[in-house]
Order: sequence, then C-alpha cells, then structure tokens
Amino acid sequence: MEGVPESHNGWTFLTNHARVLAAIADDNSARIRDIAAHCRLTERAVQKIIADLEQDGYLSHIREGRGNTYRIEPDRVLRHPAEAGLSVAALLSLLAQDEVARSRGPATETGRRRP
Repeated sequence: MEGVPESHNGWTFLTNHARVLAAIADDNSARIRDIAAHCRLTERAVQKIIADLEQDGYLSHIREGRGNTYRIEPDRVLRHPAEAGLSVAALLSLLAQDEVARSRGPATETGRRRP
C-alpha cells in the first residue's frame, strides 16, 4: 500500500469504515498494519472496523498462513437510509474511479483532465 497521504485534521466526507473497506478492496491480503498506515488509523481501530464489517456481513476472511485474505460482499446494501439501494460494489466503484482520475494528473481550468 504505497502513497500514504499526509495526516489530516477536521471532518471528511468518508467514514473510517469506508476507507478500510476501500483499502481492502485495493489489496485483499493487506496486513492490518498496512491498512492502518494507509488510512491513518491505529491498528486497534482497524481491527475494530474489520470486526464491525464482518459482524454485519460486509466482509469475511480466510486465514492463510500468518495472514488473512479478505472477501468483500459486493452486493450488500449500504446501511444508511439515505443510501438505500446503493451497494458496496457501487461505492467501491466510485472510489476506484476517483483513484484512477487522480492518478492521471491535475484537472484543467474547465474541470477536464489533461490527456
């Protein structure tokens, strides 16, 4: 998990649960230590978030050697009533599209990305 962002203070648009889920989607065999560093969370917080996601059926894991391989349930619907009908796959797709767009470079004044 490269490209760890700078630390941030204040409010953000995404919850820590969404960040952890996105990090796992990026690397389903990532170590808790790496997820924590990427998401700027403590390892204990990531463990709790993973437990929450597993308890509610959004995530499961298989122990492989000394590590885990996670499986995201893409068809699960998000919990908040305002996101009724929005699946985990749709959320992760939006986040992945953003990641691809950011890797292409800065937008021009018109808002379009440079080729």
